[in-house]
Amino acid sequence: MTTHFITAEIDLQESPTQLHQEIEAQLQEQGEPLRWAVTAVDTQQQKAQVEAIVIGGRRQEAGGRREERL
Repeated sequence: MTTHFITAEIDLQESPTQLHQEIEAQLQEQGEPLRWAVTAVDTQQQKAQVEAIVIGGRRQEAGGRREERL
């Protein structure tokens, strides 16, 4: 099993449910999310920063871990 540490910037949505769905959708593009957390919110730019651990992904890298900004 290969895990990856991912950081992403997500546009804030109108509701928490929509935000959750958008986060899950973007993380699914990188692999199967194990866990994730919103670590910062920029209200002026209407962005949420998300950090996640995903399994697999599009690229396999040596060492079993990568950090990627989306």
